[in-house]
Amino acid sequence: MHSKVLKSCLALAIGFVLSAGTVEMASAQAAKGPSGLPLPRFVTLKSKRVNLRIGPGTDYAASWMYLKAGLPVEIIQEYDNWRQIRDADGTEGWVNQSLLSGSRAAIAAPWMKGKGKSVYVNMRRDALPSASIIAKLEPGVMMNIGECNGDWCFAKSDGAEGWVAQSEIWGAYPGEAFK
Repeated sequence: MHSKVLKSCLALAIGFVLSAGTVEMASAQAAKGPSGLPLPRFVTLKSKRVNLRIGPGTDYAASWMYLKAGLPVEIIQEYDNWRQIRDADGTEGWVNQSLLSGSRAAIAAPWMKGKGKSVYVNMRRDALPSASIIAKLEPGVMMNIGECNGDWCFAKSDGAEGWVAQSEIWGAYPGEAFK
């Protein structure tokens, strides 16, 4: 009888430890900032002139100025009305939330810039690797994204619109789906 109770307690303890690990893993994947929105997440710059600051406030020096509205950035941290962002080059700093938009955009394979003239991201008519190519985008080209299904994103760039492989852009996470 004593060994049965001991085995039951041991099984219960193991189950508790395993479930605690699962909860911890799930919460790490679904981290939310003080705003209640997920961290990290992609957004775009709303203004043509945006100061990137070294800290969360106007008292902190500007380390960089972005000059392109619609540029995709990744919010990695929140503090009050300030968002710590990272751009496609890996530069990090703080921006006031009023200068950011929930609109989605992406950059074609920025990690492939300078790798040669024959390197492109194919824009296809349909969300299939066998679909016809309607445009070849050079690495670094910006595009607006309307939706992603986890593997492909519907994008518009310089008058062309079609599907690009989600793995070939910076601006949507692998497996992320949205409309």
